[in-house]
Amino acid sequence: MSSILTNTSAMTALQTLQSINKNLDSTQGRISSGLKIESGKDNAAYFSISETMKGDSSMYKSIDETLTLTMNSVSTARLGAETVQDVAQEFAERVAFAQGGTAEVRADVQAELDELVARISTTISQSTFNGTSLVSGTATVTVVTGISRSAVGSVTTTSITFQQQDLGAIESALAAIDLTTTSTTALMEGALQTAEAQLDAAISAATALGIAEKSIETQKEFLGALTDRLDAGVGSMVDADMESEAARLQSLQVQQQLATQSLSIANQAPQNILSLFR
Repeated sequence: MSSILTNTSAMTALQTLQSINKNLDSTQGRISSGLKIESGKDNAAYFSISETMKGDSSMYKSIDETLTLTMNSVSTARLGAETVQDVAQEFAERVAFAQGGTAEVRADVQAELDELVARISTTISQSTFNGTSLVSGTATVTVVTGISRSAVGSVTTTSITFQQQDLGAIESALAAIDLTTTSTTALMEGALQTAEAQLDAAISAATALGIAEKSIETQKEFLGALTDRLDAGVGSMVDADMESEAARLQSLQVQQQLATQSLSIANQAPQNILSLFR
């Protein structure tokens, strides 16, 4: 039965065209943004998870930048400690050379020792990075290395600690050695023992700072890999598959053309009724 009041064919064709246009708009939006999930209405669960993971990734990247500054400070301190170690080694060798020497020899060696102590002092004062010195005390340094998330909204930080190294104590101990007033064998041996002890202290300081630097470097490598995994995980959830979207776009464009033609045909149906009255 044909009706001039109700055109069911046109109504069906219009609904089909509206649905196609809606899907076409969504597909074009995904192609233009590169995202298949832009808000909670697209997929609430994936949106919530991805936004949380994005936040974690951003925090890790910020922490990594801070670790870079700390690692540079530790690296500078380690270089200073290794330099002091080399100078302390030379200091101990010169004290050993002076063992059993004459007063004139001890005086000449003492002049060398004073110059070596001055070199140590300069090294210590220059072993700073961005105004931070890790070779002028024994305080414990705590470095935040990341976050630990047990649930959404529940975050704690992870950290490592290491000790500052007091190279100034080594300088003071070596500066106290005066071979010009140390004439007996026992006193000369004592000076040598002191020099050796400070050399051991310098080696320990350089080793401790090297361990701290390596720990921070390892953590930075881990954070880099971790943020890459997080970003890849977020991408797998929210990024659009551009090949599929391109194919879908072409399909919808064809469907849109066919639906438009179908609607045009359906709208012409009432005109055919007029031919019945001619």
